[in-house]
Amino acid sequence: MTSEAPEFGTARDGDHPDRDDEWARLRAAHLRPAEERPASTARGVHHQALISSDVERTIDFYQGLLGFPLTELFENRDYEGSTHFFFDIGNGNALAFFDFPGLGLEEYAEVLGGHHHLAISMARGDWEAARDRLHAAGVETFLVGDTSLYFAGPDGERIEIISDPLGEMYGAKVV
Repeated sequence: MTSEAPEFGTARDGDHPDRDDEWARLRAAHLRPAEERPASTARGVHHQALISSDVERTIDFYQGLLGFPLTELFENRDYEGSTHFFFDIGNGNALAFFDFPGLGLEEYAEVLGGHHHLAISMARGDWEAARDRLHAAGVETFLVGDTSLYFAGPDGERIEIISDPLGEMYGAKVV
C-alpha cells in the first residue's frame, strides 16, 4: 500500500521559505568543483546503529523483507545482556542494531540532531522486489519520484530504499 503522505507519527509541515539566495551563498562559499576537492578522510560508513525492541522481528524485517543478510550477532560490550547484530547493506557497509532489555526505552521520536532516515541504494530489480515484499507484508510506503520508497522499520525507524546508483540522486551527481 503506497501512501500520498508518510505516516511516521504525527504529521508536521512547517514554513516553506524561499531559500534560493541562501543556498546560492552557501554553494559559493563552501562548494568546490570536483577536481578541486580534497579526498575524504573517511573510508566509508562502518555501520549505522539503531535500536531494536525485538531482535527476531528486526531480523525478519531486514533480512526477510529487504534482503540484507544477517552477518553477526553477539553480546553488546557496553551493556550486559544486550544483543548487537549486523546486516550487510553492500559495499562493506553494515546496518547494526542493539536491543536494551530492561531500559524501558520510548518509541521513536524525531528530534533536532536526530536520525531522520537512512537511505540505502539498491539496483532497480532488487528495489522492485523489496517494494513488492514490503507491500505483500502490509508495510505502508511512500513513493517519491519512482526511485525513492520510504517506510518505517519495525521500531518506527525511517528507511528509504532508492534505486539511484550510489553517489547520484534524482539524476544529479552528489558525490
